[in-house]
Amino acid sequence: MLAAREHSAHELRGKLQRGELSGDDVETVLAELAAQGLQSDQRFAQAFVRSRRTRGQGPLRIEADLRQRGVESELIESSLDGAEDGVGDSSEEEQYADWEKLARAVRRKRFGDEIPRDINERARQARFLRSRGFTEAQTRAAFSAQDE
Repeated sequence: MLAAREHSAHELRGKLQRGELSGDDVETVLAELAAQGLQSDQRFAQAFVRSRRTRGQGPLRIEADLRQRGVESELIESSLDGAEDGVGDSSEEEQYADWEKLARAVRRKRFGDEIPRDINERARQARFLRSRGFTEAQTRAAFSAQDE
């Protein structure tokens, strides 16, 4: 299972429990995989965030998907914070600006370069960005002409 892609411990637990292993055996296998470095929730979360950013998804959607996969809040936060360059030490302003830049790129790819003047069209585009998991502030920033 781990050869194809990274898995969270929660996902592996579910897959192993559907097999023939008992609860204690599943936990033993998971502990051995983690000890050997074959399974890491941190590595899974980082790969997941990179993959979803590439698809044009925002931080709220990515966070919800990671929670559903049983990843701890601290790992989610650090993975989202370090999503820009793979390092979790960038400043909060830089991280915020990068998500705004992604929101602008996603809006442009879907709707074109022109920023809508019509309130209804603007609302439609904003709903699209919100459904992709961007915050209200990132959605507003997507309508600015600023391109960093």
